[in-house]
Amino acid sequence: MSRLTPADRAWVSQAIRRIEADINRSADTHLIRLALPRVPGIELYLKDESSHPTGSLKHRLARSLFLYALCNGWIGPRTTIVESSSGSTAISEAYFARLLGLRFVAVMPRSTSAEKVAAIAFHGGEAHLVDGGNVSETACRLARELDGHYMDQFTFAERATDWRGNNNIAESIFTQMSHEQEPVPVWVVCGAGTGGTSATIGRYIRYRQFATQLCVADPQGSVFHRHFADRQVRAVDLCGSVIEGIGRREVEPSFMPELIDRMIAVPDVASIAAARLASSLLGRPCGGSTGTSLWACLELIEEMRASGARGSIVTLLCDSGERYRSTLFNDDWLSQRGIDLSPARERLQTTFGCSA
Repeated sequence: MSRLTPADRAWVSQAIRRIEADINRSADTHLIRLALPRVPGIELYLKDESSHPTGSLKHRLARSLFLYALCNGWIGPRTTIVESSSGSTAISEAYFARLLGLRFVAVMPRSTSAEKVAAIAFHGGEAHLVDGGNVSETACRLARELDGHYMDQFTFAERATDWRGNNNIAESIFTQMSHEQEPVPVWVVCGAGTGGTSATIGRYIRYRQFATQLCVADPQGSVFHRHFADRQVRAVDLCGSVIEGIGRREVEPSFMPELIDRMIAVPDVASIAAARLASSLLGRPCGGSTGTSLWACLELIEEMRASGARGSIVTLLCDSGERYRSTLFNDDWLSQRGIDLSPARERLQTTFGCSA
């Protein structure tokens, strides 16, 4: 984008005020305690990010990315916004683009769930679906062709959010935990798509000098857990996971392994079974990435129980399972892919006492 004129600067100021007003209209997200009668002494909490106006954790990221781009002079009143996304970030960015009166185009894999594509359209965005190839490269090229701005969540997610506080997700978690029986969690568990959330939480934990450890749950086919174990590994031939929003084929610039204490690789079948379990426990559908993190929590809980440890674990309810009715919650869809949830269900039931 060229240098901003005085009129453009005035528009940017107004745009920031609109976003700040939107923040002021929004309440914090709930922290839900899940009872674990079979594992006394261990408390499990879910930070419900599905209650944001756009229904997912990515609402926080999209808001930060827009403010970051506005303050850097990258967005003006006629800028077309382009993003590469598997859905949730694009839905949230479409919301903020419409708030500012800007055109928004999301470049996504054609395999993205129909529910997510529809949600982007609902918020006034356009879906540009691609078959294979590098989605980020396509988004970058499209932004140049449209004389627009490529948001590039995979580069800027770790730096767009104020990790020291300012009501970021980490500050919110620890503030809400302050009156619980075990106020400082032993573990905070999250997934990684860009790496922005884990970077924010990891930095905040260190900044506030908490003893909490950060665990990142990663789809088994993703490169992130491989890179965590061996920094020389930076890509895999194919991620292949059906869990949208987390896991990547290549290590993204926003992924900061130095801030992570542990990574747990989770098979897709375990993620789906755990997502269905969380849905049963809460009485409403939860997305696949929530299941991935919940399965990692299961492994941590089993280890804590075996060692006699006590304490709390906090993880994220990233988005609603309504976005995956045609896929993860569709038995025919699972059957067509030969996905059998039975073994994972049995392991979950042993700890949670509820069938998935």
